[in-house]
Amino acid sequence: MTPRIVSLTLAEITTTGNRAAGRLRRILGVGFDLAVIIGATIGIGILRTPGLVAGQLHAPGGILLVWIAGGLFSLLSAICLTELGTMIPQAGGFYVYARRAFGDWVGFMIGWNDWIAYTASLSYISIGMSEFLGKLVPAVAGAVRPVAIALLVGFVVLQWAGLRVSSWFQSWTTALKCLAFLALVAVGLAMSGGAPDAAPAAASASPTLIGLVVALQAVVSTYGGWQSALYFTEEDRDPVRNLPRAMIGGVLIVIVIYMLVNLAFLAILPIPELAASKLPAADAAHAIVGERGRQIITILSILSLLPLLNAIMMVGTRILFALGRNRLFWWRAADVTARGTPGVATLVTTVVAIALIATGTFERLIAMTTVFLALNYAVCCLALIALRWREPASPRPFRAWGYPWSAAIVVAGALALLGGALIADPTSALEGTGLLAIGLVGHAVHRSVRPDSPARPVT
Repeated sequence: MTPRIVSLTLAEITTTGNRAAGRLRRILGVGFDLAVIIGATIGIGILRTPGLVAGQLHAPGGILLVWIAGGLFSLLSAICLTELGTMIPQAGGFYVYARRAFGDWVGFMIGWNDWIAYTASLSYISIGMSEFLGKLVPAVAGAVRPVAIALLVGFVVLQWAGLRVSSWFQSWTTALKCLAFLALVAVGLAMSGGAPDAAPAAASASPTLIGLVVALQAVVSTYGGWQSALYFTEEDRDPVRNLPRAMIGGVLIVIVIYMLVNLAFLAILPIPELAASKLPAADAAHAIVGERGRQIITILSILSLLPLLNAIMMVGTRILFALGRNRLFWWRAADVTARGTPGVATLVTTVVAIALIATGTFERLIAMTTVFLALNYAVCCLALIALRWREPASPRPFRAWGYPWSAAIVVAGALALLGGALIADPTSALEGTGLLAIGLVGHAVHRSVRPDSPARPVT
Protein backbone atom coordinates (compact mmCIF):
# COMPACT_ATOMS: atom_id res chain seq x y z
CA MET A 1 0.00 0.00 0.00
CA THR A 2 1.24 3.51 -0.75
CA PRO A 3 2.67 5.10 2.42
CA ARG A 4 0.47 7.70 4.04
CA ILE A 5 2.03 11.14 4.54
CA VAL A 6 0.11 13.61 6.65
CA SER A 7 0.90 16.97 8.17
CA LEU A 8 1.81 17.18 11.85
CA THR A 9 0.92 19.95 14.25
CA LEU A 10 3.64 21.24 16.58
CA ALA A 11 1.89 19.65 19.57
CA GLU A 12 1.84 16.28 17.82
CA ILE A 13 5.48 16.51 16.75
CA THR A 14 6.52 17.08 20.36
CA THR A 15 4.27 14.32 21.73
CA THR A 16 6.33 11.50 23.21
CA GLY A 17 5.41 7.95 23.99
CA ASN A 18 2.62 7.75 21.36
CA ARG A 19 3.75 6.47 18.01
CA ALA A 20 0.26 7.03 16.54
CA ALA A 21 0.37 10.82 17.01
CA GLY A 22 -0.21 12.73 13.79
CA ARG A 23 -1.73 9.87 11.81
CA LEU A 24 -4.87 7.81 11.71
CA ARG A 25 -4.84 4.88 14.10
CA ARG A 26 -5.31 1.36 12.76
CA ILE A 27 -7.43 -0.05 15.59
CA LEU A 28 -10.86 -0.76 14.06
CA GLY A 29 -12.28 -4.17 13.21
CA VAL A 30 -15.24 -5.87 11.60
CA GLY A 31 -17.46 -5.08 14.60
CA PHE A 32 -17.08 -1.37 14.07
CA ASP A 33 -17.48 -1.75 10.30
CA LEU A 34 -20.82 -3.50 10.81
CA ALA A 35 -21.87 -0.94 13.40
CA VAL A 36 -21.10 2.05 11.21
CA ILE A 37 -22.95 0.55 8.22
CA ILE A 38 -26.04 -0.46 10.21
CA GLY A 39 -25.94 2.65 12.39
CA ALA A 40 -25.64 5.01 9.42
CA THR A 41 -28.34 3.22 7.42
CA ILE A 42 -31.19 2.44 9.80
CA GLY A 43 -32.76 5.68 10.93
CA ILE A 44 -35.90 7.74 10.63
CA GLY A 45 -36.28 6.68 6.99
CA ILE A 46 -37.56 3.20 7.76
CA LEU A 47 -40.07 4.69 10.23
CA ARG A 48 -41.48 7.01 7.55
CA THR A 49 -40.85 5.59 4.06
CA PRO A 50 -43.15 2.52 4.21
CA GLY A 51 -46.17 4.83 4.08
CA LEU A 52 -44.89 6.56 0.94
CA VAL A 53 -44.16 3.22 -0.72
CA ALA A 54 -47.59 1.84 0.18
CA GLY A 55 -49.19 4.96 -1.28
CA GLN A 56 -47.54 4.24 -4.62
CA LEU A 57 -47.92 0.44 -4.84
CA HIS A 58 -51.14 -0.42 -2.92
CA ALA A 59 -50.47 -4.17 -2.45
CA PRO A 60 -48.37 -6.07 0.13
CA GLY A 61 -46.62 -8.19 -2.50
CA GLY A 62 -45.53 -5.18 -4.54
CA ILE A 63 -44.42 -3.28 -1.44
CA LEU A 64 -42.22 -6.12 -0.22
CA LEU A 65 -40.77 -6.72 -3.69
CA VAL A 66 -39.69 -3.08 -3.96
CA TRP A 67 -37.97 -3.26 -0.59
CA ILE A 68 -36.18 -6.44 -1.72
CA ALA A 69 -35.20 -4.80 -5.03
CA GLY A 70 -33.78 -1.75 -3.24
CA GLY A 71 -31.86 -4.00 -0.88
CA LEU A 72 -30.42 -6.08 -3.72
CA PHE A 73 -29.36 -2.93 -5.59
CA SER A 74 -27.58 -1.71 -2.42
CA LEU A 75 -25.99 -5.15 -1.97
CA LEU A 76 -24.75 -5.16 -5.56
CA SER A 77 -23.37 -1.64 -5.08
CA ALA A 78 -21.60 -2.75 -1.90
CA ILE A 79 -20.06 -5.74 -3.67
CA CYS A 80 -18.70 -3.52 -6.46
CA LEU A 81 -17.31 -0.84 -4.14
CA THR A 82 -15.74 -3.41 -1.82
CA GLU A 83 -13.28 -4.21 -4.62
CA LEU A 84 -12.14 -0.58 -4.63
CA GLY A 85 -12.08 -0.41 -0.83
CA THR A 86 -9.71 -3.37 -0.53
CA MET A 87 -7.67 -2.27 -3.55
CA ILE A 88 -7.21 1.30 -2.23
CA PRO A 89 -7.56 1.10 1.57
CA GLN A 90 -7.35 4.83 2.26
CA ALA A 91 -9.61 7.16 4.24
CA GLY A 92 -12.09 9.22 2.23
CA GLY A 93 -14.44 6.76 0.56
CA PHE A 94 -15.94 7.76 -2.80
CA TYR A 95 -13.52 10.66 -3.26
CA VAL A 96 -10.48 8.37 -3.15
CA TYR A 97 -11.75 6.07 -5.91
CA ALA A 98 -12.92 8.90 -8.17
CA ARG A 99 -9.56 10.66 -7.84
CA ARG A 100 -7.56 7.49 -8.52
CA ALA A 101 -9.54 6.76 -11.67
CA PHE A 102 -10.29 10.21 -13.08
CA GLY A 103 -7.87 12.68 -11.49
CA ASP A 104 -8.02 15.61 -9.09
CA TRP A 105 -10.91 17.52 -10.64
CA VAL A 106 -13.42 14.70 -10.68
CA GLY A 107 -12.13 13.51 -7.32
CA PHE A 108 -12.64 16.94 -5.80
CA MET A 109 -16.12 17.23 -7.29
CA ILE A 110 -17.19 13.92 -5.73
CA GLY A 111 -15.48 14.70 -2.42
CA TRP A 112 -16.93 18.21 -2.23
CA ASN A 113 -20.47 17.04 -2.90
CA ASP A 114 -20.03 14.17 -0.43
CA TRP A 115 -18.70 16.40 2.35
CA ILE A 116 -21.37 19.07 1.88
CA ALA A 117 -24.08 16.39 1.95
CA TYR A 118 -22.75 14.86 5.17
CA THR A 119 -22.30 18.27 6.83
CA ALA A 120 -25.85 19.31 5.93
CA SER A 121 -27.08 15.96 7.26
CA LEU A 122 -25.32 16.65 10.56
CA SER A 123 -27.38 19.84 10.88
CA TYR A 124 -30.61 18.15 9.84
CA ILE A 125 -30.20 15.21 12.23
CA SER A 126 -29.21 17.47 15.13
CA ILE A 127 -32.40 19.49 14.57
CA GLY A 128 -34.42 16.27 14.32
CA MET A 129 -33.02 14.91 17.57
CA SER A 130 -33.73 18.22 19.29
CA GLU A 131 -37.34 18.12 18.07
CA PHE A 132 -37.81 14.57 19.33
CA LEU A 133 -36.36 15.56 22.71
CA GLY A 134 -38.84 18.43 22.77
CA LYS A 135 -41.69 15.93 22.57
CA LEU A 136 -40.39 14.12 25.64
CA VAL A 137 -39.21 17.22 27.55
CA PRO A 138 -41.54 20.18 26.89
CA ALA A 139 -38.97 22.67 28.22
CA VAL A 140 -36.75 21.82 25.25
CA ALA A 141 -39.46 22.43 22.66
CA GLY A 142 -38.98 26.20 22.66
CA ALA A 143 -35.23 26.07 22.06
CA VAL A 144 -34.83 23.63 19.18
CA ARG A 145 -31.83 25.27 17.49
CA PRO A 146 -29.77 25.95 20.66
CA VAL A 147 -30.39 22.39 21.84
CA ALA A 148 -29.43 21.05 18.40
CA ILE A 149 -26.15 22.98 18.55
CA ALA A 150 -25.51 21.68 22.07
CA LEU A 151 -26.14 18.11 20.92
CA LEU A 152 -23.76 18.53 18.00
CA VAL A 153 -21.06 19.98 20.26
CA GLY A 154 -21.55 16.99 22.57
CA PHE A 155 -20.74 14.65 19.70
CA VAL A 156 -17.67 16.74 18.87
CA VAL A 157 -16.46 16.20 22.45
CA LEU A 158 -17.04 12.49 21.91
CA GLN A 159 -14.92 12.60 18.75
CA TRP A 160 -12.21 14.52 20.58
CA ALA A 161 -12.02 11.73 23.17
CA GLY A 162 -10.49 9.66 20.40
CA LEU A 163 -11.20 6.97 17.86
CA ARG A 164 -11.40 4.21 20.45
CA VAL A 165 -14.14 5.99 22.40
CA SER A 166 -16.17 7.09 19.37
CA SER A 167 -15.97 3.61 17.80
CA TRP A 168 -17.08 2.04 21.11
CA PHE A 169 -20.04 4.43 21.24
CA GLN A 170 -20.93 3.56 17.63
CA SER A 171 -20.91 -0.17 18.31
CA TRP A 172 -23.00 -0.12 21.47
CA THR A 173 -25.61 2.40 20.32
CA THR A 174 -26.05 0.49 17.07
CA ALA A 175 -26.58 -2.75 18.98
CA LEU A 176 -29.15 -1.02 21.19
CA LYS A 177 -30.92 0.38 18.14
CA CYS A 178 -31.12 -3.03 16.45
CA LEU A 179 -32.57 -4.59 19.58
CA ALA A 180 -35.15 -1.82 19.84
CA PHE A 181 -36.26 -2.29 16.23
CA LEU A 182 -36.46 -6.06 16.61
CA ALA A 183 -38.51 -5.63 19.80
CA LEU A 184 -40.92 -3.36 17.92
CA VAL A 185 -41.25 -5.96 15.16
CA ALA A 186 -41.75 -8.85 17.60
CA VAL A 187 -44.44 -7.04 19.59
CA GLY A 188 -46.16 -5.84 16.44
CA LEU A 189 -46.32 -9.26 14.82
CA ALA A 190 -47.39 -10.93 18.07
CA MET A 191 -50.19 -8.44 18.71
CA SER A 192 -51.42 -8.45 15.12
CA GLY A 193 -51.55 -12.19 14.50
CA GLY A 194 -48.32 -12.35 12.50
CA ALA A 195 -49.33 -12.05 8.83
CA PRO A 196 -50.22 -9.14 6.55
CA ASP A 197 -53.84 -8.92 5.51
CA ALA A 198 -54.65 -9.11 1.84
CA ALA A 199 -55.18 -5.72 0.24
CA PRO A 200 -58.80 -4.68 -0.23
CA ALA A 201 -60.04 -4.87 -3.80
CA ALA A 202 -60.26 -1.10 -4.08
CA ALA A 203 -56.63 -0.75 -3.06
CA SER A 204 -55.33 -3.38 -5.48
CA ALA A 205 -55.00 -1.12 -8.50
CA SER A 206 -51.85 -1.70 -10.52
CA PRO A 207 -49.10 0.81 -9.71
CA THR A 208 -48.11 3.30 -12.36
CA LEU A 209 -44.58 3.45 -13.76
CA ILE A 210 -44.05 6.82 -12.12
CA GLY A 211 -45.31 5.42 -8.82
CA LEU A 212 -42.89 2.50 -9.09
CA VAL A 213 -39.96 4.86 -9.79
CA VAL A 214 -40.91 7.10 -6.85
CA ALA A 215 -41.15 4.09 -4.56
CA LEU A 216 -37.78 2.72 -5.70
CA GLN A 217 -36.11 6.10 -5.23
CA ALA A 218 -37.49 6.33 -1.71
CA VAL A 219 -36.42 2.79 -0.83
CA VAL A 220 -32.88 3.17 -2.24
CA SER A 221 -32.56 6.42 -0.29
CA THR A 222 -33.61 4.60 2.89
CA TYR A 223 -30.81 2.07 2.28
CA GLY A 224 -28.32 4.95 1.99
CA GLY A 225 -25.45 4.43 4.42
CA TRP A 226 -24.34 1.00 3.18
CA GLN A 227 -21.08 2.59 2.00
CA SER A 228 -20.02 3.95 5.41
CA ALA A 229 -17.30 1.38 6.19
CA LEU A 230 -15.40 2.43 3.04
CA TYR A 231 -14.38 5.68 4.73
CA PHE A 232 -12.48 3.87 7.51
CA THR A 233 -10.37 1.28 5.67
CA GLU A 234 -7.18 3.12 6.62
CA GLU A 235 -8.11 2.71 10.29
CA ASP A 236 -9.07 -0.97 9.97
CA ARG A 237 -6.63 -3.52 11.34
CA ASP A 238 -7.25 -5.85 8.39
CA PRO A 239 -9.40 -4.19 5.69
CA VAL A 240 -8.79 -7.00 3.19
CA ARG A 241 -10.46 -9.48 5.52
CA ASN A 242 -12.91 -7.24 7.36
CA LEU A 243 -14.34 -4.99 4.66
CA PRO A 244 -16.01 -7.67 2.49
CA ARG A 245 -17.54 -9.32 5.56
CA ALA A 246 -18.86 -6.01 6.87
CA MET A 247 -20.12 -4.59 3.58
CA ILE A 248 -21.99 -7.72 2.52
CA GLY A 249 -23.06 -8.78 5.99
CA GLY A 250 -24.10 -5.26 6.97
CA VAL A 251 -26.37 -4.80 3.95
CA LEU A 252 -27.91 -8.25 4.47
CA ILE A 253 -28.69 -7.41 8.11
CA VAL A 254 -30.33 -4.15 7.07
CA ILE A 255 -32.40 -5.94 4.41
CA VAL A 256 -33.67 -8.42 7.01
CA ILE A 257 -34.57 -5.68 9.51
CA TYR A 258 -36.31 -3.59 6.84
CA MET A 259 -38.34 -6.57 5.66
CA LEU A 260 -39.38 -7.43 9.21
CA VAL A 261 -40.40 -3.83 9.91
CA ASN A 262 -42.49 -3.75 6.73
CA LEU A 263 -44.11 -7.08 7.56
CA ALA A 264 -45.03 -5.71 10.99
CA PHE A 265 -46.53 -2.53 9.54
CA LEU A 266 -48.50 -4.50 6.95
CA ALA A 267 -49.78 -6.84 9.65
CA ILE A 268 -50.88 -4.00 11.94
CA LEU A 269 -52.17 -1.33 9.54
CA PRO A 270 -54.59 -1.77 6.62
CA ILE A 271 -53.06 -0.71 3.29
CA PRO A 272 -55.16 2.48 2.95
CA GLU A 273 -54.18 3.56 6.48
CA LEU A 274 -50.52 2.72 5.89
CA ALA A 275 -50.56 4.63 2.58
CA ALA A 276 -52.04 7.71 4.25
CA SER A 277 -49.60 7.70 7.16
CA LYS A 278 -46.66 10.09 7.30
CA LEU A 279 -45.18 8.19 10.25
CA PRO A 280 -46.36 4.56 10.04
CA ALA A 281 -44.27 3.53 13.02
CA ALA A 282 -46.17 5.88 15.32
CA ASP A 283 -49.53 4.79 13.94
CA ALA A 284 -48.61 1.12 14.29
CA ALA A 285 -47.42 1.61 17.86
CA HIS A 286 -50.59 3.57 18.66
CA ALA A 287 -52.67 0.69 17.31
CA ILE A 288 -50.85 -1.73 19.62
CA VAL A 289 -50.51 0.15 22.93
CA GLY A 290 -52.54 3.33 22.51
CA GLU A 291 -51.22 6.80 23.29
CA ARG A 292 -48.03 5.43 24.83
CA GLY A 293 -47.13 4.18 21.37
CA ARG A 294 -46.19 7.63 20.15
CA GLN A 295 -43.83 8.09 23.09
CA ILE A 296 -42.28 4.72 22.35
CA ILE A 297 -41.63 5.71 18.73
CA THR A 298 -40.20 9.06 19.84
CA ILE A 299 -37.74 7.22 22.07
CA LEU A 300 -36.95 4.76 19.25
CA SER A 301 -36.34 7.70 16.91
CA ILE A 302 -33.86 9.23 19.33
CA LEU A 303 -32.12 5.87 19.73
CA SER A 304 -31.89 5.54 15.95
CA LEU A 305 -30.33 9.00 15.63
CA LEU A 306 -27.54 8.52 18.18
CA PRO A 307 -25.32 6.16 16.11
CA LEU A 308 -26.45 7.88 12.91
CA LEU A 309 -25.20 11.29 14.08
CA ASN A 310 -21.95 9.79 15.36
CA ALA A 311 -21.35 7.90 12.09
CA ILE A 312 -22.03 10.95 9.91
CA MET A 313 -19.67 13.08 12.00
CA MET A 314 -16.92 10.46 11.64
CA VAL A 315 -17.48 9.99 7.89
CA GLY A 316 -17.59 13.71 7.10
CA THR A 317 -14.30 14.39 8.83
CA ARG A 318 -12.58 11.54 6.95
CA ILE A 319 -13.62 13.08 3.62
CA LEU A 320 -12.16 16.45 4.60
CA PHE A 321 -9.05 14.76 5.98
CA ALA A 322 -8.46 13.01 2.65
CA LEU A 323 -9.02 16.21 0.65
CA GLY A 324 -6.58 18.06 2.89
CA ARG A 325 -3.95 15.33 2.72
CA ASN A 326 -4.02 15.44 -1.07
CA ARG A 327 -3.92 19.27 -0.92
CA LEU A 328 -7.25 19.63 -2.69
CA PHE A 329 -8.44 21.49 0.41
CA TRP A 330 -6.63 23.36 3.19
CA TRP A 331 -3.72 21.06 4.01
CA ARG A 332 -4.16 21.48 7.77
CA ALA A 333 -7.39 19.47 7.46
CA ALA A 334 -5.07 16.43 7.43
CA ASP A 335 -3.87 17.10 11.00
CA VAL A 336 -4.64 14.19 13.34
CA THR A 337 -4.63 14.25 17.13
CA ALA A 338 -2.70 11.77 19.23
CA ARG A 339 -5.98 9.86 19.85
CA GLY A 340 -6.62 9.40 16.12
CA THR A 341 -9.18 12.17 15.51
CA PRO A 342 -8.81 14.39 12.40
CA GLY A 343 -8.88 17.48 14.62
CA VAL A 344 -8.98 20.37 12.15
CA ALA A 345 -11.38 18.52 9.84
CA THR A 346 -13.68 17.95 12.83
CA LEU A 347 -13.60 21.62 13.78
CA VAL A 348 -14.24 22.85 10.23
CA THR A 349 -17.10 20.40 9.73
CA THR A 350 -18.64 21.39 13.07
CA VAL A 351 -18.42 25.13 12.43
CA VAL A 352 -20.13 24.76 9.05
CA ALA A 353 -22.81 22.47 10.51
CA ILE A 354 -23.53 24.93 13.34
CA ALA A 355 -23.85 27.75 10.82
CA LEU A 356 -26.36 25.67 8.87
CA ILE A 357 -28.36 24.95 12.04
CA ALA A 358 -28.40 28.63 12.98
CA THR A 359 -29.50 29.82 9.54
CA GLY A 360 -31.78 26.94 8.62
CA THR A 361 -30.13 26.58 5.20
CA PHE A 362 -29.38 22.88 5.73
CA GLU A 363 -32.74 21.84 4.23
CA ARG A 364 -31.91 23.57 0.97
CA LEU A 365 -28.42 22.10 0.93
CA ILE A 366 -29.72 18.59 1.52
CA ALA A 367 -32.16 18.94 -1.37
CA MET A 368 -29.36 20.27 -3.58
CA THR A 369 -26.81 17.59 -2.77
CA THR A 370 -29.15 14.59 -2.52
CA VAL A 371 -29.96 14.98 -6.21
CA PHE A 372 -26.35 14.10 -6.99
CA LEU A 373 -25.79 11.25 -4.56
CA ALA A 374 -26.69 8.76 -7.29
CA LEU A 375 -24.01 10.43 -9.41
CA ASN A 376 -21.44 9.49 -6.75
CA TYR A 377 -22.53 5.83 -7.01
CA ALA A 378 -22.29 5.92 -10.80
CA VAL A 379 -18.88 7.63 -10.88
CA CYS A 380 -17.42 5.16 -8.40
CA CYS A 381 -18.66 2.15 -10.36
CA LEU A 382 -17.25 3.74 -13.50
CA ALA A 383 -14.00 4.11 -11.53
CA LEU A 384 -14.10 0.35 -10.91
CA ILE A 385 -14.44 -0.25 -14.65
CA ALA A 386 -11.74 2.30 -15.55
CA LEU A 387 -9.24 0.86 -13.06
CA ARG A 388 -9.93 -2.72 -14.20
CA TRP A 389 -9.02 -1.60 -17.73
CA ARG A 390 -6.14 0.76 -16.89
CA GLU A 391 -4.55 -1.11 -13.97
CA PRO A 392 -5.19 -4.80 -14.67
CA ALA A 393 -2.11 -5.88 -12.69
CA SER A 394 -2.94 -3.93 -9.50
CA PRO A 395 -3.61 -6.17 -6.47
CA ARG A 396 -7.32 -6.80 -5.93
CA PRO A 397 -7.77 -8.82 -2.73
CA PHE A 398 -11.52 -8.86 -3.35
CA ARG A 399 -12.98 -8.91 -6.85
CA ALA A 400 -16.54 -7.79 -7.48
CA TRP A 401 -18.84 -10.75 -8.00
CA GLY A 402 -20.47 -10.94 -11.42
CA TYR A 403 -18.25 -8.26 -12.97
CA PRO A 404 -18.78 -6.60 -15.47
CA TRP A 405 -22.53 -7.18 -15.30
CA SER A 406 -22.77 -6.24 -11.64
CA ALA A 407 -21.01 -2.92 -12.26
CA ALA A 408 -23.14 -2.26 -15.36
CA ILE A 409 -26.34 -2.84 -13.39
CA VAL A 410 -25.24 -0.45 -10.63
CA VAL A 411 -24.21 2.25 -13.11
CA ALA A 412 -27.49 1.91 -15.03
CA GLY A 413 -29.52 1.94 -11.81
CA ALA A 414 -27.65 4.95 -10.43
CA LEU A 415 -28.09 6.90 -13.68
CA ALA A 416 -31.80 6.02 -13.71
CA LEU A 417 -32.14 7.28 -10.14
CA LEU A 418 -30.22 10.42 -11.04
CA GLY A 419 -32.48 11.01 -14.04
CA GLY A 420 -35.56 10.53 -11.89
CA ALA A 421 -34.24 12.99 -9.31
CA LEU A 422 -33.46 15.58 -11.98
CA ILE A 423 -36.97 15.29 -13.42
CA ALA A 424 -38.66 15.29 -10.01
CA ASP A 425 -36.73 18.27 -8.61
CA PRO A 426 -35.11 20.33 -11.38
CA THR A 427 -34.80 23.39 -9.12
CA SER A 428 -32.63 21.54 -6.62
CA ALA A 429 -30.65 20.03 -9.50
CA LEU A 430 -29.92 23.50 -10.88
CA GLU A 431 -28.97 24.80 -7.44
CA GLY A 432 -26.84 21.72 -6.83
CA THR A 433 -25.01 22.32 -10.11
CA GLY A 434 -24.32 25.87 -8.93
CA LEU A 435 -23.00 24.53 -5.62
CA LEU A 436 -20.67 22.16 -7.47
CA ALA A 437 -19.52 25.06 -9.67
CA ILE A 438 -18.73 27.15 -6.60
CA GLY A 439 -16.67 24.30 -5.19
CA LEU A 440 -14.78 23.81 -8.45
CA VAL A 441 -14.06 27.54 -8.77
CA GLY A 442 -12.78 27.56 -5.18
CA HIS A 443 -10.67 24.51 -5.97
CA ALA A 444 -9.18 26.26 -9.01
CA VAL A 445 -8.31 29.33 -6.93
CA HIS A 446 -6.83 27.13 -4.21
CA ARG A 447 -4.62 25.30 -6.72
CA SER A 448 -3.33 28.57 -8.12
CA VAL A 449 -2.40 30.22 -4.81
CA ARG A 450 -1.71 27.38 -2.35
CA PRO A 451 1.72 27.59 -0.69
CA ASP A 452 4.04 24.67 -0.21
CA SER A 453 3.25 22.79 2.98
CA PRO A 454 4.54 19.80 4.94
CA ALA A 455 1.70 17.72 3.52
CA ARG A 456 2.18 15.89 0.23
CA PRO A 457 -0.37 14.13 -1.95
CA VAL A 458 -0.93 10.41 -1.59
CA THR A 459 -0.51 8.89 -5.02
